[in-house]
Amino acid sequence: MSVRTVVAVACIAVCAAVAGCGEEHRTESAPDLNDIASDYVFLELAMGLHDSNHVDAYYGPETLRQAAIDAELTLEQIADQADKLAARVESWPANRNDRLQLARINGLSQRLTALSTRIAINEGESFSFDEESELLFGVAAPDYDAAHFEEILARIDALLPGSGSLSSRVNAFQNRFVIPMDKLGDVFDAAIEECRRRTLEYIELPKEESFSLEYVSDKPWSGYNWYQGQAQSLIQINTGLPIFISRAVDLGCHEGYPGHHTFNVLLEKNLVERQGWVEFTLYPLFSPASLIAEGSGNYGIELAFPDDERVLFEKRRLFPLAGLQSDDADRYYALLGLLEQLSYAGNEAARDYLNGDMDRKEAVQWLVDYSLSSPERARQRVDFFDTYRSYVINYNLGKDLVRRWVERGTEGSTTAGEQDGAVVQGRRWKRFERLLSTPMLPSDLVD
Repeated sequence: MSVRTVVAVACIAVCAAVAGCGEEHRTESAPDLNDIASDYVFLELAMGLHDSNHVDAYYGPETLRQAAIDAELTLEQIADQADKLAARVESWPANRNDRLQLARINGLSQRLTALSTRIAINEGESFSFDEESELLFGVAAPDYDAAHFEEILARIDALLPGSGSLSSRVNAFQNRFVIPMDKLGDVFDAAIEECRRRTLEYIELPKEESFSLEYVSDKPWSGYNWYQGQAQSLIQINTGLPIFISRAVDLGCHEGYPGHHTFNVLLEKNLVERQGWVEFTLYPLFSPASLIAEGSGNYGIELAFPDDERVLFEKRRLFPLAGLQSDDADRYYALLGLLEQLSYAGNEAARDYLNGDMDRKEAVQWLVDYSLSSPERARQRVDFFDTYRSYVINYNLGKDLVRRWVERGTEGSTTAGEQDGAVVQGRRWKRFERLLSTPMLPSDLVD
């Protein structure tokens, strides 16, 4: 059976199984575009057989996954088919008045560019850090030298004076706020419950949505959401290194509400079920979607807990559950705010390391000196660079781009006082939900 025949057979199952395909609520009527989308998903699944990190989530028909397994495509064959598919997308006779269709075509085109890039990387082709990030995620991060971070480091030094290196002082201070292992469950359950409660005040999710939570170790990341489809997720928390009290809300929001779990639920509801868009049954990790996902996951933390609400919640609710004293909590949160301003130092380490301008030891030392990581966390961070490469830009640059887009034009003219803030907050949540429910791309955030 030829590759094209395998795909064609599988696509019949796709249209039968994906909710909304050909139903009255579809806004895009041309079946060939769904055929192209199905061919694309087939190629992504085939790529996932060569690269275990490539497919982050897939909840489409198992017949299509099996077709990819049976086809046994080589990387060269996948690349060839991706090029041909990209040409079909490029020549698609789009209706210039149908903005949704145009967005879909543009999204497929950028996904195929990212797929071809990942194939090239797996075949040994080299790209600079910025070239790679633009091809995979649609943007490149700003480039800062060491001097950019010196003023921030000086402010942290003033906040935590004493002997020893600044990194050692910072980590010794933070270690006073580690959640005991036997308290992790209670603290994370409370944090996630509050993240969900605050999200549901603004975003309606399906009644059946839920997730399971697991604690794992020996991973290059601190948390991960594995979306399962049908509004279900598996969230894993890495306990390989001590977890600070602030990370409970961070991860509860980022991985759950209103972050990755919410994002995937809304995409499934609005693009798979309502529109019948086959391509959104699969989430390729190395694609422009990841900048939206990671950026919204990080921005969602401050959206759910604006101003000082997070600090108040953690001091009143999470500190007691963890058995921690909050006497020096204000200084702890002041430190976290300054460390956030050092986030791009991690990008610089990744850029120079992956470009070959730093070796592993030098990259670890840079992270210790300029991100103020402990040596253990710095080594874990470089492990992340080895595994996910330029993906690191999605967290901080993604957050900055999402914030600017969401908050653009949301202030407006309202009455003074408390109502003012409530109106602005409501507008931000509406724009945020729109971002999570539509086929937006990084380029849409910077236009």
